[in-house]
Formats: sequence, structure tokens, C-alpha cells
Amino acid sequence: MDADALWRDFFARRGRCERDRLVVHYTALVRGVAGRMAGGLPSYVDLADLVQSGVFGLIDAIERFDPERCTRFESYAAQRIRGAMLDELRAQDWVPRTVRGRARELERVQERMESHLGRAVTNRELAAELGISLRELRRIAHHVQLVSVEALDEGAGRGAVPVAETLADDAVPDPMAVIQRQETFRQLSVLVGQLGERDRLVVWLYYVENRTLAEIGRMLGVTESRVCQLHSRLVVRLRGRLEELAAG
Repeated sequence: MDADALWRDFFARRGRCERDRLVVHYTALVRGVAGRMAGGLPSYVDLADLVQSGVFGLIDAIERFDPERCTRFESYAAQRIRGAMLDELRAQDWVPRTVRGRARELERVQERMESHLGRAVTNRELAAELGISLRELRRIAHHVQLVSVEALDEGAGRGAVPVAETLADDAVPDPMAVIQRQETFRQLSVLVGQLGERDRLVVWLYYVENRTLAEIGRMLGVTESRVCQLHSRLVVRLRGRLEELAAG
């Protein structure tokens, strides 16, 4: 039975049997997401555990899928599957506590400096304020990125659209422009991974799940105007960082 027929049966009855047939049909999608994610994780993270948690994300995606809001199920499901896998990684807490502590310190210092300077701080300035080397700063940021909502990683799978790509023109440019755009996407993915948890969540909800500012405000327990301020600040910060990288 093809996917269209399986979906027709599911929407007609919404029973567990119909849902389970869809789960079996899309199991390869879960394995694919798990395989790509495992490539950036320590060797002791069990691929089978990722797949198992991903299946729960797939079930959630099937039950929540609305074809009127999203025409391609694979794109929608991949986001839910990755999210479930990241939740499992956080529950396992495989990132050392010392790294998490330094990451929180980095976020606090960055917020304080940018509030004082009124602009995005450079990595060199941030490292100097923290009393660490640029290499150490990048190492901390790398570990944080691995468990960020990230799902925002540059290696998002087939059918999944990274946040960076939603910010760009999809018109086909010349080959050099393609290379430059890919590098910008890569840099933006890294920069988003370095944001604080709330800021990453705002980016995810707005650019990936296409939530309105009002919806995000209700989810965060703040006003729509406050979310608008947060979003504007994030755009300025990320643009400043990208300009800094482009300037060398």
C-alpha cells in the first residue's frame, strides 16, 4: 500500500492500527535522521537509542500532521524526529557538566557585553572577557551546538529545511553564488547554535515551525511586543556576526 492510501485510511479512522502502518512505512526516515545525527556525536551514543526515541517523534508527527498547513510530511516529521532525539540526548546529559557550566557563563557574559556595547561582540572580545583562548571558546560553542535545538544543524537531512535556508532567496544563482550562500548557511547554523536556549527556541518557532509572534509569546509566557523585541535583537546580532566573519 502506498503512502497516499495509508494516509487516507489514517485520516478516515485515526485508529492505532492505521497509525502503526504509517510508522512502519516511515521507519527508514527515522533511521536516516538517526544516522546523520550520530555522525556528529560521541561514539558511545547508541544509534539504536536514537532510533527508538526518533520513533516517538515520528508517532507525534503522524498524530499532529495537518496537510493543509504543511504539504510535505517528510519535512515536518524530520523536525519532530530530530527534536525527540535531542530530548533523549539532553535526558542522558552526555555533555559534561563543566562544559554546560561554561556555556551558561558564556551566554551571561555575551548578553552583558552586548547590552553594554550596544552591538554584537566579536569572538575575540568574548574570549578575552572570559579569560580563555579562541580555541577554547570555539570548543565550548561546538559542544553546545551538538545539543542545541538545533536541530538547526547544517547537516539537516533530505526533506528537512535548515533555518538558514528559510532566510535566503531560493532563486538559482550562478555557481559562485551557490558556494557563497552555502558558506553563509553553514556560518549561520553555527551562530544560531551558540545562542541561548530561549533565543534558539524563538528562532526555531518563528523560522522552522512558522509560528506567529503572538503564538510564540503565549508559549513563552510573554507579550507579543516582547517577542518582537527579542526577534529584532536576534536578527541584529546574527547579522553583525555574519558581517564580522565576512570582514575576516
